[in-house]
Amino acid sequence: MERRTFLRGAVIGSSAAAFGGTLVRGAAYAAPAQPGAGPYGALGAADSNGVMLPAGFTSRVIARSGQTVAGTSYRWHDAPDGGACFADGTGWIYVSNSEVNPGGGASGVRFDSAGAVTGAHRILSGTRQNCAGGKTPWNTWLSCEEVSRGYVYETDPYGVNAAVQRPALGRFKHEAAAADPVRKVVYLTEDETDGCFYRFVPATWGDLSSGTLQVLKASGAASGSFTWADVPDRDGSPTATRAQVSGAKRFNGGEGCHYAGDTVWFTTKGDNRVWRLNLLSGTYELAYDDSLVPGGAAPLTGVDNVTGSSYGDLYVAEDGGNMEICVITPSAVVAPFLRITGQSSSEITGPAFSPAGNRLYFSSQRGTAGSSSAGITYEVTGPFRV
Repeated sequence: MERRTFLRGAVIGSSAAAFGGTLVRGAAYAAPAQPGAGPYGALGAADSNGVMLPAGFTSRVIARSGQTVAGTSYRWHDAPDGGACFADGTGWIYVSNSEVNPGGGASGVRFDSAGAVTGAHRILSGTRQNCAGGKTPWNTWLSCEEVSRGYVYETDPYGVNAAVQRPALGRFKHEAAAADPVRKVVYLTEDETDGCFYRFVPATWGDLSSGTLQVLKASGAASGSFTWADVPDRDGSPTATRAQVSGAKRFNGGEGCHYAGDTVWFTTKGDNRVWRLNLLSGTYELAYDDSLVPGGAAPLTGVDNVTGSSYGDLYVAEDGGNMEICVITPSAVVAPFLRITGQSSSEITGPAFSPAGNRLYFSSQRGTAGSSSAGITYEVTGPFRV
């Protein structure tokens, strides 16, 4: 069977967010991605929004921090960060965290079937520095606090039900979450220089009120096998969760996390790496490492949030670097997909595809002014391969 056909079957069968496992299927320890020609060609000149895109793609601004979302009365939040899309009838909703402290929380923008904005609303308030998070198979948004002993909040993207604090998922400097409907667990990253990688095993799948928090154990540096061990005290006081289990694998600044096709990808900003867990074989390896690119010509630096497409491409946003979103293809090629110009004091956050896969949403957290109150949320439309 052709690899891409196999991938698409795995993604559809998992009912997970798209991005399958072709980067893993080819070999137990495939070589990390290397620069090459991207699937959409070279970037063109910056458009009127300051965004450089391949031919055939266009951008528009959806919202700006401190301003009302066009066509609504809702004021968009400061410092937009992690995000995800949710189907909403014939349209969809894009949710976005707010990485400010205090204040935090998250908001949503509603779109109709043609992509027109029809509303915006608050889904979480009164929290602290909500950075990334993750979508659940039961259509809730896990909004994560990136503070010491922070919480995960389960929110309703549709704005109907009140958000619920989920202390069972542990209290630590949370970054991102990714749900695995096959093993019925949620993976969690930790934004510490000596952070860990966790998974939460709910007592009942679909209910995050109780369960077991576990940490990944491994002895290898860049590859090897792994196991899971229970964290004795998920409250993280007086001993931090990352310091409770001997042999827990350390990761330098955990950031984005994405699951599909029996594989988990997550990023570490301290060493500019993208990691890959093969859940079938119980092994881990590097999907990308900028220090392994010959000649110092790494196109992807400042790795941060991640998302995936139904084709099998991984999209990695930069915190710094060239202010790019880079794509890592199933054939292990890494190349820029877009670049934001004139915003070197910002970072790209919250990449997420619409349900049809033909629109990509993301934010520049601090915009042209380099301030949390100057965030800009964008949409890119074009011939994404699906």
